[in-house]
Amino acid sequence: MLKQILGKLPRKSSKADSFDSTGSNSGNNTANLGNGIQFTNSCNVVSARLNVVKRMSSAIFPSSNAAAVEMMEPHVSFKDVSNSEKQNLFVSKLNLCCSTYDFNNSDKNCAEKDLKCQTLVELVDFVASGSAKFTEPAIASMCKMCAINLFRDFPPKCRSYSARGETEDDEPTFDPAWSHLQLVYDLLLGFISYNSLDVKVAKKFIDHSFISRLLDLFDSEDPRERDCLKTILHRVYAKFMVHRPHIRKSVSNIIYRFVFETERHNGIAELLEIFGSVITGFAIPLKEEHKMFLWRALIPLHKPKSVGIYHQQLTYCIVQFVEKEPRLASTVIKGLLKYWPVRSSQKELMFLSELEEILEKINTTEFENIMIPLFRRIGCCLNSSHFQVAERAHFLWNNDHILNLIMPHRQVIFPIIFSALERNTQNHWNQAVLNLTQNVRKMFYEMDEELVLACQGKFAEEDSKSRVAAERRRLTWERLETAADFQFSVARSNVSGLIKPAACAVTC
Repeated sequence: MLKQILGKLPRKSSKADSFDSTGSNSGNNTANLGNGIQFTNSCNVVSARLNVVKRMSSAIFPSSNAAAVEMMEPHVSFKDVSNSEKQNLFVSKLNLCCSTYDFNNSDKNCAEKDLKCQTLVELVDFVASGSAKFTEPAIASMCKMCAINLFRDFPPKCRSYSARGETEDDEPTFDPAWSHLQLVYDLLLGFISYNSLDVKVAKKFIDHSFISRLLDLFDSEDPRERDCLKTILHRVYAKFMVHRPHIRKSVSNIIYRFVFETERHNGIAELLEIFGSVITGFAIPLKEEHKMFLWRALIPLHKPKSVGIYHQQLTYCIVQFVEKEPRLASTVIKGLLKYWPVRSSQKELMFLSELEEILEKINTTEFENIMIPLFRRIGCCLNSSHFQVAERAHFLWNNDHILNLIMPHRQVIFPIIFSALERNTQNHWNQAVLNLTQNVRKMFYEMDEELVLACQGKFAEEDSKSRVAAERRRLTWERLETAADFQFSVARSNVSGLIKPAACAVTC
């Protein structure tokens, strides 16, 4: 009965028989179950069909070099492979360098660290040779390797950047992994500087995210790392024009956060040094975006206590703006007066030096707009009890350009500063400041004798008035003190009359 039922079942189609007969031995495609019934092994049929599908897909989508890269031995030297295989070997070595190690423990993974160091040296030499044209997989692998090795969050102890003083010289912190980090930076710099690098392809991987992470590294406490980053960012800005607005905006945000929130950042000086050369290349007239960077970022950088660390680079940037567009000089000087220090003599010295450089670039029209508030502040500096500040303020008259600006406006300027010079002559404690004050007075006397005499007469009149007012205030205070003493004595006597001594209840 069973045989009759099985005999009525349909046999395998001829298409399957033909495919099986052409694919492999039919004895291998069937299995004998011991009861006389044979079934075709469907696994071989499926695998054969998959092979057909793979051949068809490879014809439509050409396979990449990923398989070749995986098969390429990364320990092989570039000299031992043909030029067609060097790109695959390059990617293979980059993948080998994606492994990271703990460099705080010098006894851990020593062999792996040495191998990685040797591989990085080979990669640096290969890029420096200039004999390759990097493909898209090579560019992607390069950016991936750099991101894995460089982009990292600094531990809290490395971000405890205190608001250091202007002259405080702290010991720099050196990263224990610098021996490997330096090689990665050298490789990245050589790669970006490569003449035949396809910028259109590279910008897919060196994108806004990559650049933002690169800018975050400027907060490193290792000055060697910041110096490498400075060179690399400068090359990126020069080569990838499409990223220039993003770089400027990102640096502005870093400065905003530093000035108005944290006052903690280690790389402000390096960022300003980069922008010093960037500002030099700005076209004239300046765009509104560049002026906003001056008003909102550079001028407020005078506010933090640690301005001495980056003041030289900041002054250079501001002077470059004034050279590009002299009309900005009055705006810059107003910003300096706004943030002028009142308790730090070292910051005052820096501000006076910067002020002199700006005045050397200013024109007459802009000078007239700010000369009154400017020389009020200079008068305070002339009369400063800190002898270095007073000396530096007097040295402004040794600058011929500034003196030429003052002479046509001496009728306005000299009365403002004359009182400070007179007070120095009367009671300043430093002999060097007294000598400089006499020299400035003599200069003005030779320049305009009548003006000096008029200022002396006015100063004497105001001085006598101030003395009379001071004497009047003294007498008023004496009368108030006498009246207060009298009222206190009357109130005391009244209180003593109201209080009677208690009777003694104990019989002696």
